Amino acid sequence: MKQAISIIVLFLSLNSLFANDNPLWMRYPAISPDGKTIVFSFQGDLFTVPSDGGEAKHLTVHEAYDFMPVWSPDGNSIAFASNRFGNFDVFLIPAKGGEARRMTFYSAGEYPSCFSQDGSNVIFSSTINDLKDNVQFPSGVLSELYSVPVEGGKIVQILSTPAEMAQINNAGNKIIYHDRKGYENAWRKHHVSSVARDVWIYDKDSGEHIKLTDFPGEDRNPVFDKKEENIYYLSERSGSFNVWMFPVNDPENVNEVTNFESHPVRFLSMADNGTLCFSFHGEVYTKKQNEESVKVSIKLQQMKRKTSKSF
Repeated sequence: MKQAISIIVLFLSLNSLFANDNPLWMRYPAISPDGKTIVFSFQGDLFTVPSDGGEAKHLTVHEAYDFMPVWSPDGNSIAFASNRFGNFDVFLIPAKGGEARRMTFYSAGEYPSCFSQDGSNVIFSSTINDLKDNVQFPSGVLSELYSVPVEGGKIVQILSTPAEMAQINNAGNKIIYHDRKGYENAWRKHHVSSVARDVWIYDKDSGEHIKLTDFPGEDRNPVFDKKEENIYYLSERSGSFNVWMFPVNDPENVNEVTNFESHPVRFLSMADNGTLCFSFHGEVYTKKQNEESVKVSIKLQQMKRKTSKSF
């Protein structure tokens, strides 16, 4: 009898909601195209919150790890990576909530970068198939770039070389991305070597890849502004990761946009109205054009697991 009561008490107390008014280590924030909503990953679930702050709401609730969300151009859908079936696959979920639909089924990990300019495809990175004339040594850390229809269907390889955090222009003929030349932990700070990441642009019409950055350290996570006149990205040029930018037609004219110290800025995204979104020291920030960076005040309801002792 005591054992049965103990089991019942344990079941009832396993999960309860509690308010967290100062959550830390919110990761992979991404701002919606209209600039009104931010989606982010926290403790393996996805949440959405108004971009000016407030109460965050669960977008996913699952025992698997959900992360790396990206918005569709119309703001109606969010693609993300989840290991619900062992390895990481790409999933699609309505931005207002609902059932997540699996998009990829390969045995390697798949990680979304963006949507195609018309929203019909999700662009993702994975290590599925190197071309026979690829001179890079086959490796699980040297991915290729692929596309999968949002309605489901056959995947198509876009590039056979690593093109991480890829973003496509409105015309659909240019892709900006950061490269990966070899193994180096993505979270390592102050990394300077021959395999440090650089920002590139790929012209689909000519097949040409053009290197846009020449800093010997890390340059990564590029995004176009709405008019595609400038590229914003993260760089350690100032010692720690901050947001930098340069005109598309003048990549040597580099300017620093943020000046955070001691900790790196991570996970850069941009809304159509020019509002930047990123994380710093575990919290989410936005920065509007010609204004200072602002920390987004976020409250969220979490599932708190409890333990119960036997009587």
